[in-house]
Amino acid sequence: MKLSPILEKYRQRVEESLKEYFESCSGPDHLIEAMSYSLFAGGKRIRPVLLLATSRLFARESVDPMPAACAFEFIHTYSLIHDDLPAIDNDDLRRGRPTSHIQFGEAQAILAGDGLLTEAFGLMSRFYCGTDDMAVVDGIAELAVAAGSAGMVGGQVLDIVNTGNNIDQNELEHVHRLKTGALIRAAVRCGAILGHADPEELESLTRYAEQIGLAFQVADDILDVVGTRERLGKSAGKDLQQGKTTYASLMGIENSKTYLMQLTEQAKTELDKFGEKAEPLRAIASFIAGSILQAEN
Repeated sequence: MKLSPILEKYRQRVEESLKEYFESCSGPDHLIEAMSYSLFAGGKRIRPVLLLATSRLFARESVDPMPAACAFEFIHTYSLIHDDLPAIDNDDLRRGRPTSHIQFGEAQAILAGDGLLTEAFGLMSRFYCGTDDMAVVDGIAELAVAAGSAGMVGGQVLDIVNTGNNIDQNELEHVHRLKTGALIRAAVRCGAILGHADPEELESLTRYAEQIGLAFQVADDILDVVGTRERLGKSAGKDLQQGKTTYASLMGIENSKTYLMQLTEQAKTELDKFGEKAEPLRAIASFIAGSILQAEN
């Protein structure tokens, strides 16, 4: 499913900035090549677009949100490289081409991921160095928590530990609020923080982000069943093969679709107070739900 025109404009801006910022990364040629291979493999750039679209809700913005947005994409890319490794999901295809460890070997893939993770924080510190806006510090903290043991990494550990076990919906959602949702939630919150959102605005946007974070995972679980390798650009049916509990296996496909739509509508409701300025955020919620329709047609 293609992004709407307004989201595509955001994506193109992110793409241009990623190329600009990546030029400042230095290191051995083989490492830079491996980092670049995954970072510029395509993708919708949902997390940086979320951050930018959220920051644009506020006229109080005092710093450029783009370095933070690109830092989120650096970290998201690192997480995909490591997720695909034989020790975790053991995937050989990502975004329609060989995964990093297939292309460069396991050791190089691990180090490419490490490089992107570290460069994300280097990027933010370099471009925000000297600002007296403490919102920048809060934004960096949001990213660090979301990417670390209390967020994405912790969720990945729980996903591994729970593989092969039967877990209920509450346990499943706890895993995915961390593994998938934490970085999405932090991207929205970071955009709001950099825009100096007031506490009520930040709370509404946090609830929006939590709903679309879950919706993203529900959609991914459905697509793992109804999608194809060609359409998804990655392996299909992996969750079932690995014995993972998913929304599709726990609730069934039709109930999962209903739940996906409920989450999407709840997310959009949280944006009512922002009026037309929040249309890009509504479009992202619709995009997540619409990915299912594309896979079935």
